[in-house]
Amino acid sequence: MKQLLTVVSRRKVAQGATELVCRLEQPQDIAPGRFMHLRVGPLLRRPISIARVDRDLITFLFKEIGQGTAELASLRPDDTIDALGPLGNGFPIAAIHPAQRVVLVGGGIGVPPLYETMRQLVARGVTCEAILGFDTATSVFYEAEFQALGKTTVTTVDGTHGTTGFVTAALRPESYDVLLACGPEPMLRTLQQQPIKHKYLSIENRMGCGIGACFACVCKTPTGGYVKTCSDGPVFRAEEVVL
Repeated sequence: MKQLLTVVSRRKVAQGATELVCRLEQPQDIAPGRFMHLRVGPLLRRPISIARVDRDLITFLFKEIGQGTAELASLRPDDTIDALGPLGNGFPIAAIHPAQRVVLVGGGIGVPPLYETMRQLVARGVTCEAILGFDTATSVFYEAEFQALGKTTVTTVDGTHGTTGFVTAALRPESYDVLLACGPEPMLRTLQQQPIKHKYLSIENRMGCGIGACFACVCKTPTGGYVKTCSDGPVFRAEEVVL
């Protein structure tokens, strides 16, 4: 679905990280874990995960890592964005029972889609715990927002904030029934091996078209085939993909 987004607000939430709140042209409920493909100037569209949805308002959190995201971070209220989406398949929150123990694990820019996921799970009566991993104290964002929803642990690689180390330093696999994760591939690969019964991983791949036509974002499967991150994912069961 193609639509025009109108910027409502913009703010820095951490070093090199921006929160952009936009008004949807067509208000709707959006499953957590899906993404929007945003056009920035003459450049290719950029896949940006959705951090929060409030009917007609949609919030993006992203790091400025190139020309495209730098241009997004420079937008001002009333500017418009050509958007395609929401796209992809998100986290299966409807399949999660309130009695199950859920942990959400995010690394860096993999944190944003977990916020809306946790919001929707908590609204359904599910008790959740979040573990958020960052490089250093200045890169930490949305800690208070997650804390308002449930127990939240922040880790930093250099130990300048929270628990020292990677997210696995705070993970207790025996305490959870369901793992929902998003972040860099090395982190997901480690989480894929954790002894938790139900594991869902949101994969971050470079994308071209965003709708499954160009095969630029394929991921291998255990059977030797391939799945498309944009249209088959970005969320997969841990056993469905080879990382």
